[in-house]
Amino acid sequence: MKVGVFDSGIGGLTVVKSLLQHQLFEEIIYYGDTARVPYGIKDKNTIIRYGLEAVEFFKNFELDLIIVACNTVSAYALDEMRENTYCPIIGVVEAGVLATINALNSKDSQILILGTKATVNSNAYNLALNNFGFTNIESQATGLFVPLVEEEIYSGKILQETFNHYFKNINKPNAVILGCTHFPLISNAIGDYFGEDTILIHSGDAIVEQLEKKFTFTHQYTSPKLKFFASENPESLRSIASKWLNIKQL
Repeated sequence: MKVGVFDSGIGGLTVVKSLLQHQLFEEIIYYGDTARVPYGIKDKNTIIRYGLEAVEFFKNFELDLIIVACNTVSAYALDEMRENTYCPIIGVVEAGVLATINALNSKDSQILILGTKATVNSNAYNLALNNFGFTNIESQATGLFVPLVEEEIYSGKILQETFNHYFKNINKPNAVILGCTHFPLISNAIGDYFGEDTILIHSGDAIVEQLEKKFTFTHQYTSPKLKFFASENPESLRSIASKWLNIKQL
């Protein structure tokens, strides 16, 4: 299968990493809208327009599937994108919700959702979890995590002070949904902050879990073809991808 992965910037590379680890696809085409990141502070209509433009970009590649790695786009634009494409599209919000449900034993569990301002304001995670009977939910917009990750600050005093800023009034959750694809890169620090009893829901792993339930994969691809595109500074995207994915040359 040939899959396209769309993100507002570089964060969706964490989803690509999970896809590579599970060897599901023969070819992965990544598109990051780096010229207009971040999406998390933009209005709904703008986010939908950007999502539709990504669909148009992917029409050049005859894909079997599109993964929307951006939580903000998944929350606001998935329906419109599906109406304007020729192949299935799945998003990380639905995958994250299903992974959370599977991970928790009780509907009384305390769930903390972390994301951009737009993702949190959409209530997409909350509404979907409510439909499955989960009501003990708290959401926190943690937009400062994005620039910290892009500056490769994955631990240390600055990150800990940012945690204290956001989490000082939050009770220890049973599960934390990492509702932005940047956040898995600081998942170890988040896990240390809340303790080992707190389950972390990672967008990339959640997508893989959903894919393996939704589709039948009969082949493993140990050396998939990788193509990386960006709306601005593609060389920088490829450099970061090489580092994050531990691939020497792209």
